[in-house]
Amino acid sequence: MPYPERVEMPQRPWLDHYPADVNPVLQDVTLPHVPALARAAAATYANTIAFTQVMANGMNGSLKYREVDVHSDNFAAYLRETLGLKQGDRVALQIPNSLAYPIVAFGVMKAGLVLVNTNPLYTASEMTHQFKDSGAKVLVVSDMFADRLPEVLPQTDIETVVTVRISEFFTPVVAGVIRLVQKVWSRTLPPITVPHTSFQDALKAGEKVCSKAQAESYLEGVGPDTLAALQYTGGTTGVSKGAMLSHGNLVSNTLQLLQMNGDYIVPGKEVALTALPLYHIFAFTVNLMGFYHVGARNLLIPTPRPPSNLKRAFENYKITWTTGVNTLFNALLNERWFTDSPPKHLKASAAGGMSLHESVAKRWREVTGTPIVEGYGLTESSPVLSFNPLGGMFKDNSIGIPVPSTEMACVDEKGKEVAVGEPGELIAKGPQIMQGYWNRDDETAKTLKDGWLYTGDIAQMDSDGYFTIVDRKKDMVIVSGFNVYPNDVEEAIAAVPGVLEVGVVGVPDEKSGEAVRAFVVASAPAPTAEAIQAHCRETLSAYKVPSSVVFVDELPKSPIGKILRRELRDNAVSQSTSTKGA
Repeated sequence: MPYPERVEMPQRPWLDHYPADVNPVLQDVTLPHVPALARAAAATYANTIAFTQVMANGMNGSLKYREVDVHSDNFAAYLRETLGLKQGDRVALQIPNSLAYPIVAFGVMKAGLVLVNTNPLYTASEMTHQFKDSGAKVLVVSDMFADRLPEVLPQTDIETVVTVRISEFFTPVVAGVIRLVQKVWSRTLPPITVPHTSFQDALKAGEKVCSKAQAESYLEGVGPDTLAALQYTGGTTGVSKGAMLSHGNLVSNTLQLLQMNGDYIVPGKEVALTALPLYHIFAFTVNLMGFYHVGARNLLIPTPRPPSNLKRAFENYKITWTTGVNTLFNALLNERWFTDSPPKHLKASAAGGMSLHESVAKRWREVTGTPIVEGYGLTESSPVLSFNPLGGMFKDNSIGIPVPSTEMACVDEKGKEVAVGEPGELIAKGPQIMQGYWNRDDETAKTLKDGWLYTGDIAQMDSDGYFTIVDRKKDMVIVSGFNVYPNDVEEAIAAVPGVLEVGVVGVPDEKSGEAVRAFVVASAPAPTAEAIQAHCRETLSAYKVPSSVVFVDELPKSPIGKILRRELRDNAVSQSTSTKGA
């Protein structure tokens, strides 16, 4: 099916604030699916380096665009010819950032199959749920996590396991050193006790049966409305659900974010640091697809923790763009090697995934001398909905304005749009909005209404059409009838000297219903709880001031570094209950 006809956008205040080189209506959507995007990039930038995997010690390996294209064709043939998968079958991918990742991701979609991105750090029960729910028939997994497979596989429909080494496509000597370190020093290679095929053997098998005619046949009937990926979400607020993202969703959002950046992204000239995991939708769309489409060189970091793992990448490559979350940028700003020698070629950075603290954004700009752009999106929107336009008006604490061909609004409980400046639930509409949740019509009906995605986030729009996230609807704390948004309190506390990270939640309170509690990770010398509360009294209304401050060694985080308030809240309630019962 063709893409839906593009129509002119209704008059909205943000339309006056697009930079001169940005069209508010998405243009030139001619690519029918993700494989077409991948092939077009490979044809244009064939001999350009597409991906460089950088290890913490500086060891690296690279692949050119034409190599990614050929290998992904071979992997597609392996899936369809050797394994006999049919169009629409699901393939789970569970590996960290590495050279194998784009080959598998593009290969699965070139085969007309559905990609199921999976967090490599998932427990056996989490893996079982996702594989069983998606009905995946093939699992491509890092050999570092194969010890969970005997427990997981019998409970799923997985028929074939393909194992991937972290050192795939490195030179033999370097790969040998990495393998030796894994076996002897770090001992991160458990024995594999289930039937499996190595990634290289899978590629060789595919190469033997790969042909152009077959490759074209795999995509017969595949178009913008065809399911491309199941991206699981909601694990921090309940049982995770598979957001159904179509080829049109992913291609449109890739073009939307590139169009929004105008001339700030130069085809064939960018070097992008990819520290966030590619299995997360932010890095998948922005880094893997967006920067691939414009011929950038993607620097893949297997894990950004500790932040010193990024040191060699910053030292050895002329990085022009980086993406991250607030905690990653904050962590880098607390690294002496980074602040003493900030990246010299950096043009801009993009922040998403969680609220970007104003204090972090300000210091990032001071240290690097470059802008950091806060955006907003969800897994359900592929993910980008808005961001501050480079070359246009920039507002701190704002998620900016909608990307081209996207509508956003703030509504009350009845779905009626609230007045400018008033908080309401943020809803959005555009070509990047998911098709629904996999096998969850009940959840889909709650989230998608008349084409609008109800985000569950509380936001407000100013007179210029710029949006600001107030907080998650579910995270809001109600103190004596007053609404307290954790973001406000966290922003205030983050400005206190010595505070490295902070998470704020509500805890039960007999007098006020709920009370505000702050969990703080601090450096030495650490501020006192009293000092933090005193600072809050100067900047916040009295009911927003934390009634308690708890110092902790670390905060629970998601794989991309987003602070998990639900875990903080559960722990706080548990501690409160056990104390009362003592």
